[in-house]
Amino acid sequence: MAVVELICRHLGLRDYAQTAAAMRQFTETRTPATPDELWLLQHPPVFTQGQAGRPEHLLAPGDIPVISSNRGGQVTYHGPGQLVAYALLDLRRLGLSPRALVTLLEAGMIEVLAAHGLLAHARPEAPGVYLRRDFGHGEDVRKIGSIGLRVSRGCSYHGLSLNVAMNLEPFGRINPCGFAGLRMTQMAELAGTIAIDSVADSLCITLRRRLADRAR
Repeated sequence: MAVVELICRHLGLRDYAQTAAAMRQFTETRTPATPDELWLLQHPPVFTQGQAGRPEHLLAPGDIPVISSNRGGQVTYHGPGQLVAYALLDLRRLGLSPRALVTLLEAGMIEVLAAHGLLAHARPEAPGVYLRRDFGHGEDVRKIGSIGLRVSRGCSYHGLSLNVAMNLEPFGRINPCGFAGLRMTQMAELAGTIAIDSVADSLCITLRRRLADRAR
């Protein structure tokens, strides 16, 4: 079995469109020997419409730009304080199907959240990670992590977003992930002050280990 190499790159605050173009170029020019990478970053405020995106899910975007994306899924919001992790992986080399990658990314987020005392879960009918608890108005379910992927030539790009300590208001201007009434939450709301760089490091370590475990 091939040795798994995952290079984690901490890129700071990056423009969405420029980053999407860089991911696409990386994927189109990589070779079978190219190491896999995980890009960890944040974006300035932006709504992105996935390939399945429908205009009726954009309720009132206001002054926040809306950018079409070639990832899967519907509309979502990115902004400072949200950890974005782009998984540039050779799925054929890793023996991963797209569905298995979604499961692995969900499990990675769930593990990182658990380390901060937050018990999250995945939902087969709606990719991403959710929390069920009392948010002050009785128990309900809110989404804390989202996933949207693109696979080209057997390789993935785009990835996940995990809400750490951000302004959640713009999510109210859309139907997040195409679900009317879906409410969002974040780590800071439930676990106090958390450094996003620390969460990024934890996610890198977790995903690298999970990929290595699959390769054994």
